[in-house]
Amino acid sequence: MSVYATLGAIDFDKSNAFYDAALATIGWSKHKEFPGWRAYSEGGKGEGFILWVCKPFNGEQASAGNGSMVGFMAQSRAEVDAFYEAAMSNSGTDEGAPGLRPHYGPNWYSAYMRDPAGNKVAVVYDG
Repeated sequence: MSVYATLGAIDFDKSNAFYDAALATIGWSKHKEFPGWRAYSEGGKGEGFILWVCKPFNGEQASAGNGSMVGFMAQSRAEVDAFYEAAMSNSGTDEGAPGLRPHYGPNWYSAYMRDPAGNKVAVVYDG
């Protein structure tokens, strides 16, 4: 198995709609699914970094980690914009609209949002 991260889902269907739409804008898609779990990867190939969206093992309500964030790389500013718009249109909440963040670097263009469960997500183009 590749390196991976898991993000808890409070409403599995709503979280999957969020990630299906937002990740599609940067060429990611679902590559595996079973009850309560869905895996996403670049090109849906199941290679490289994998994101799992799942219900918590302990059956308790999912909660977002304080200070935790998953960042995805985009190939252009337009992809950052599209990711953000898809996220906002699918129950995401704004944590920083697309724009330059020169304190990270002169070309760092990024957006920050929370998924339906409150997990923080970033999308970045550094070019």
